[in-house]
Amino acid sequence: MRISSSLVFQTGLKTINTQQSDLLHLYQQIGTGQKMVTPADDPLGASQAINLSQSQALNARYADNRAVANQNLGTEEDALNSLTLLLQDVRTRLVEAGNGTMSDADRGTLAGVLRQAQMTALGIANSTDGNGQYLFSGSRGDVKPYDDSGVYMGDGLQRLIQADQTRRIAGGDVGADVFERAQPGTRAYLSVADPANADSAGGKTGTAVLGEATIVDNTQGNADARYSFSIAFDTTTSPATYTVTATDLVGGTPAVTTTHNWTPGQKTLDLGVGTTVEIRGEPDNGDLFTVEPLQHSTSVNLFQALGDLADVLEQPSQGDSVSLAGLSNMLNTASQKLATLYDNVLTVRASVGARMNELTALENTGSQRNLGYAKALSNIEDLDYYEASTQLSLRKMALEGAGLAFQTIQSLSLFNRNS
Repeated sequence: MRISSSLVFQTGLKTINTQQSDLLHLYQQIGTGQKMVTPADDPLGASQAINLSQSQALNARYADNRAVANQNLGTEEDALNSLTLLLQDVRTRLVEAGNGTMSDADRGTLAGVLRQAQMTALGIANSTDGNGQYLFSGSRGDVKPYDDSGVYMGDGLQRLIQADQTRRIAGGDVGADVFERAQPGTRAYLSVADPANADSAGGKTGTAVLGEATIVDNTQGNADARYSFSIAFDTTTSPATYTVTATDLVGGTPAVTTTHNWTPGQKTLDLGVGTTVEIRGEPDNGDLFTVEPLQHSTSVNLFQALGDLADVLEQPSQGDSVSLAGLSNMLNTASQKLATLYDNVLTVRASVGARMNELTALENTGSQRNLGYAKALSNIEDLDYYEASTQLSLRKMALEGAGLAFQTIQSLSLFNRNS
């Protein structure tokens, strides 16, 4: 077969160009540290690398979300810790207020302390996070949760943060669930005296003070504290009586009214359905009381409780047994509200702590997942420098060989073949 000179030149040039191209590709791989300079180098690997990179970026986004949630929950925990200390101090003050030796001036001073506590509690309720968003306004972070009178202005929706692929965690709590709610699941009762009972100026002479209600028999239908009771005294009969109206707040059954004899000096009242309530002092005709389950009460508001308590302490009662009985009833009611609010705050704090622990666990899982993504990407993309260095030496030798071969063929001629 006859081989033309042009074919020899073209073949030699093509061989040199091919070797130079391969050498350039190796230079690019070594310079970037990547196996794939272009997706054409490994189409399947490039597709897998894109998927892994997207998963890695999404995992990083979740990590940022967890950091935000952790910061918000940490700020909320600080606020709730301050509220816990405040409630502890207020409950101690209530014990002081019940001291019968305090003068009206002393109680007035204590009322000022409670009003200051009310303002402090409002300040805690209106706390913000590091970005100026209110902690306790639900999903409306730009709305101040409570106005100056303690009325909730936010909504009932929690701000949920996507902390992982399948997990959304609340980054805060609704103010009404912190400052206006009894402890979930509580069976405690709230004893409330009608303000008219303490109207000594209107001729009232009763000194009855209602204490705590207790469920003494769980088999009588009130094991879940579903009944509310109203109590009315009639001292015009002999013997005196009290009438109890029991209302089922859950089942919707008709109210049941029962009448019992009242004995002076009696220490407890039988409310029916296995429930009793403590009492001391002597009631007057027409005195009214209510005993309602805290879990169904709509009057558990921290700011209102502190304000009402301060109002009562500012009223003169020294030397007036009727007014002092009214003060004692108000203190008992406030004490019961604050006790369940305090327990509720501890419950919320436990929830915050549990969410922070979960975020820590998710962060550890996310870190491990990120290491897996990085390793998989490295296996696909990262260059093996030992192999690349060997290939580089091989390609350099091949290029030099192609150049020498072309140079030898180029120097051949029919006229100097015998030289």
